[in-house]
Amino acid sequence: MLVLLPPSEGKAAGGTGKPLDLEGLSLPGLTAARTEVLAELVELCAADAAKAQEVLGLSEGLKGEVAKNAGLRTAGTRQAGEIYTGVLYDALGLASLDAAARKRAERSLLVFSGLWGAVRIGDRIPSYRCSMGVKLPGLGALGAFWRGPMAEVLPEAAGEGLVLDLRSAAYATAWKPKGEPAGRTATVRVLQSKIVNGVEKRSVVSHFNKATKGRLVRDLLMAGSAPADPAELVEALRVLGYVVEAQAPAKGGRPWALDVIVTEL
Repeated sequence: MLVLLPPSEGKAAGGTGKPLDLEGLSLPGLTAARTEVLAELVELCAADAAKAQEVLGLSEGLKGEVAKNAGLRTAGTRQAGEIYTGVLYDALGLASLDAAARKRAERSLLVFSGLWGAVRIGDRIPSYRCSMGVKLPGLGALGAFWRGPMAEVLPEAAGEGLVLDLRSAAYATAWKPKGEPAGRTATVRVLQSKIVNGVEKRSVVSHFNKATKGRLVRDLLMAGSAPADPAELVEALRVLGYVVEAQAPAKGGRPWALDVIVTEL
């Protein structure tokens, strides 16, 4: 099983580990593209802080992120699983997984990133600020930039098993499974159910969406579940107590769409 996750917008402070080693990151087929994005980002942030703040879409309160980006090559690193924070990662709780679940997480979780393309949770990276929606002056929109490199690398990373896609729309632009891998891909939407005047109303609520996705992944990892395809995933989630509505694609070679229905966190 390969689980595709979005990063968090906010990130933990950089670590005290040795500086970034691009060639030491997982998915070495992305190294050349990572080198390009890193060089462009560092140059932008070191040369013109005001322009970098605008390009990165940073508020005045976050302009310190520009200087952090300028020093990425020499900054201390820590595991990506410690860098990413926020609602989804709080619910996932990587630090509190038992040893077996942690090993499963290291094998199966892949976090997408505007700067790195995608990393595994054990990869050592510095804290940074660069979303997939950014348009760097020399490279353009990062979502479009990453499509070529990802198309070459991700099908092999997906292997022959289930692909569980929990990414937000911006990060899904970087790679969309096609052909046979798409047929064993499941995308998940979390809907909050409320009864209003005796009628059920369903809506997408960001906090419920992120927290439920994090908890869902944690439960699968802790249970040792290894669904081979979307149909088996639906059954595994129901066994774990989730209310799931599944829609198989009308044609082969397309992802399954799963709705997870929640009433409260």
